[in-house]
Amino acid sequence: MERVRKPFEQKRVHAWRLLVTVTHMMSQIQQRYQAVCERITQAALQAGRPAAQVQLLAVSKTFAAEQVREVADLGQSDFGENYVQEGVDKIVALKDVPGLVWHCIGPLQSNKTRPVAEHFDWVHSVDRLKIAQRLSEQRPAHLPPLNICLQVNIDGGPTKAGVSPTDALALAQAVSALPRLVLRGLMTIPDPVESFDAQVAVYTQAKRLFDDLHAALALPQFDTLSMGMSADLEAAVQAGSTMVRVGTAVFGGR
Repeated sequence: MERVRKPFEQKRVHAWRLLVTVTHMMSQIQQRYQAVCERITQAALQAGRPAAQVQLLAVSKTFAAEQVREVADLGQSDFGENYVQEGVDKIVALKDVPGLVWHCIGPLQSNKTRPVAEHFDWVHSVDRLKIAQRLSEQRPAHLPPLNICLQVNIDGGPTKAGVSPTDALALAQAVSALPRLVLRGLMTIPDPVESFDAQVAVYTQAKRLFDDLHAALALPQFDTLSMGMSADLEAAVQAGSTMVRVGTAVFGGR
């Protein structure tokens, strides 16, 4: 006959199981994080580039603040959030962690610009001057200027946000003139394609546009090409990405 555990024994068993689960999760996150860092290093080597030229942006949307803390403990500093309020909640919860840099990478509506301007360090999804103007106006004076990447619809995908490549220069010139913003570069999310060569071809279009804007704007801080995710970071690095946005491969499935 099975012995009935007393309440304090049940609590002890529950605590032990929770500890085992958390420890297993931490080791899994550590393994995934190290694997992604190795993928970036190998991709850079294959492209003939120093690995230091490619930065990892860990996309933490839908994951808890404590999971972000675990990845930060491994040395990761930059985290991307798609949803404004979720991101703000994590920023507040993790204020005790030094050196974190927060990137807003999701679509941004006019009524959401204030909390972004007040809490985030970067915005990757600016594709309209109105959004940029609101971010500049709402950026608190005690904070450094907000880093901006223009989102470009590089392949013309009908479901994708972003400024068209033909309109990118005019928007870049207008955004770079705003006082509380620093235009850092471009971000793109092309529609998925199957082959590595096709992925590289699309990302190469973004790299050419980036180079053209860099030459036309003559801004030394225009140095960031944010492209590539878990499934295609190797192709993005081959084409010239300086920042890859990786979520699933770091944190696991959502």
